[in-house]
Amino acid sequence: MLLARQEDGAGLHHLVWRLGPGWRVCSSAVLGGGIGARAWILNAQVPGGYPRLDPDRHLAEIAAAEDLDGPGAGLMTAADVTAYTVADDGGVTATVTSGLGVRGWAAAPDEGADGPLPPGTVNIVVVVPVALSDAALVNAVATATEAKVQALLDAGLDCSGTPTDAVCVAAPDPGGQPAEPFAGPRSRWGARLARSVHRAVLESALRQS
Repeated sequence: MLLARQEDGAGLHHLVWRLGPGWRVCSSAVLGGGIGARAWILNAQVPGGYPRLDPDRHLAEIAAAEDLDGPGAGLMTAADVTAYTVADDGGVTATVTSGLGVRGWAAAPDEGADGPLPPGTVNIVVVVPVALSDAALVNAVATATEAKVQALLDAGLDCSGTPTDAVCVAAPDPGGQPAEPFAGPRSRWGARLARSVHRAVLESALRQS
């Protein structure tokens, strides 16, 4: 769901997934990252040159304003959230927001920096309709990242992403029942995830090339 808000006189937008109970998320989100039960996901647009040093608290404030209860995952981006792209493959849905003005290769000669980097980002949120084991959730994040890089190269961009990309994968909690053990690109659900992410990232990248 695309929603709007005002901050310091600026009109901004955010995307919200109200998952409800019975879902797990594996993510690199600044708020609620890691693997665990999550009732919602938030992808919030912030201004370029983001000045705050507490992005997790900022995301929690946005979530509270939308009455998002319980544990959740919050991502942040300076990209235009209204330009999000969506692709579905066999019940796996990928939603992407991207700003590719600052991009490069993951393995670079720069030493790197401590602390958070300013948001720019390719943010990927994937919803899978079947339960995934912990290992498969981690595998799914890797598969989504591989598909992102493939899409960027297919769009003619010389990069593997931006310095602040983030991924969220949501799947039902297995509830003590057997869960899918694999989500690599040649597994049934990993292949669907890869195709959906590839299409959504490619569409977003082509709009900016």
